[in-house]
Amino acid sequence: MANPREHANPQTPARSQTPARDVPAVIAVVGPTGSGKSDLAVALALELDGEVINADAMQFYRGMDIGTAKITAEEQRGVPHHLLDTLDVTEEASVSDFQRDARAAITEIHARGKRAILAGGSGLYVRAALDVLEFPGTDPDVRRRLETELDTAGLAPLRTRLEAVDPVSAARLGDARRVVRALEVFELTGRPFSSFMPVREYYQPAVQIGLQVDRELLKDRLAQRVHGMVANGLQAEVERLDAAGLRNGKTASRALGYSQFLKVLDGEWDAGQAAEDTIMATRKFARRQLTWFRADPRIHWFDWQDPDLVAKALGVCR
Repeated sequence: MANPREHANPQTPARSQTPARDVPAVIAVVGPTGSGKSDLAVALALELDGEVINADAMQFYRGMDIGTAKITAEEQRGVPHHLLDTLDVTEEASVSDFQRDARAAITEIHARGKRAILAGGSGLYVRAALDVLEFPGTDPDVRRRLETELDTAGLAPLRTRLEAVDPVSAARLGDARRVVRALEVFELTGRPFSSFMPVREYYQPAVQIGLQVDRELLKDRLAQRVHGMVANGLQAEVERLDAAGLRNGKTASRALGYSQFLKVLDGEWDAGQAAEDTIMATRKFARRQLTWFRADPRIHWFDWQDPDLVAKALGVCR
């Protein structure tokens, strides 16, 4: 799951932006990587006259196709897809930018009488689109000053200051980067960072469909998928993107498979080592995704291999 910095400008609280409640429910197809989210989203779109909005942070990047298992034109089956290939690899993904763009796409799709279907496994991005969730802004000068204080005086004085203005965050946040971020937010907004924590409240009507997987089968499937990516030219893709500035991208350079094969290009690993490390990292990522989504009681779960999956999913979408 991507973990980019949230670098939006200060926004009006989301509750004041809530649309009319008579709009169609947004459908979100969620679950771990490799579980078939894209295929189900397309199948639902064909049944419901819908369009798909990508919520996989790494599929925003142009040229990152093989290593992200990006849906192909053939696999889209004529269904319009939004928010694919929107960034260069040198750009940093932003959850707050995605929130703005995804909600604009939802509004535009529904205005044309179509059904908006969100598909992706980046949990925070899904919540940003669906839930009441604010992203406080950043200020490079304030951030730089706090980081200088951290470098010169250490973490203890900053933590003491945070305890005075936001004891909830002080108790929750362990690393220096997050302490700096919490103090920055307080300076910019006058509100404790903890007040921006998300709540499970939909921004507009929504239905979430989760794909429940057999973990052992998923482990095998992920291994096969990575080996397939290597066979289909993942190393060459990474090499092309390296020439386009991949290493300078704070988000893209950390993507599964891409960070590993950069080490191949540097002569640190061979392709076999990179593939095995990618498999292990992808399996860990899938476990984290399952933990994230299982914590949301609003999700309707269906067996990923159920032959009646589409019909059952449609049953909660109508």
